[in-house]
Amino acid sequence: MMLSGQRDPILVPEVSQHEVQVRQGFTGTELLLFGAIIDPAGRGGGGQYDIVVVLKGPPEPIRLREKARFAGVWINAENTDFRSVPSFFAVASSRPVEEIVDQKTAAIYEFGTDYIQLSPTGIIDPAEQARFAAGLVDLKTRQNLYQELVGGVELREQVLYQARISLPSNVSTGVYTAETFAVTDGRVIASAMAEVAVRKVGFERFIENSANDWGLYYGLAAVLLSIGMGWAAGRFYAMI
Repeated sequence: MMLSGQRDPILVPEVSQHEVQVRQGFTGTELLLFGAIIDPAGRGGGGQYDIVVVLKGPPEPIRLREKARFAGVWINAENTDFRSVPSFFAVASSRPVEEIVDQKTAAIYEFGTDYIQLSPTGIIDPAEQARFAAGLVDLKTRQNLYQELVGGVELREQVLYQARISLPSNVSTGVYTAETFAVTDGRVIASAMAEVAVRKVGFERFIENSANDWGLYYGLAAVLLSIGMGWAAGRFYAMI
């Protein structure tokens, strides 16, 4: 417990790289998130803490469709929209989250994939909402875009911490936020945030910028290129 009048500790976070460059052949990378817990006087934290790190990618809207089998054929059935879904989500903790905080606190700070605030649109039955949300989380988890790393945070002498989180090759570009929380007695007593920019570089960046800035011309060029390649292939095989 904290002594009366004692101020809460301060987190000083850092990441191994503030920019991840996505080039052709990018196979993913590993981020090292580390830092220290210090008190206002600058000494080591000295208390008994747990650390939880939450890494989130830029939000994106998603329409989730449910497949149903009809007359032996799989067709699109019900669907729902989510207006703000983290493109990437990972939680690393020094112990299982349920041993660190209660469910209410975990939900407030999104300490797990079960607590992601997905922001569905429109009016939807709570049971249906929960089913679609679970399906979305399961899909993202199988794509390695949502991760829970129990014991993924290493603490040294209750002062230094580090966590390693893998970014797969299919991550979205944009600004990622890495928020670190210090917890004691089930209460979040300090938090701090760092940012990581994931950017495409080289030819991949040119293609992305062209698609975003000159969408119409990019689409026409893609169609003309496809037609030209089809015509060239036809001519080639006709000559054989």
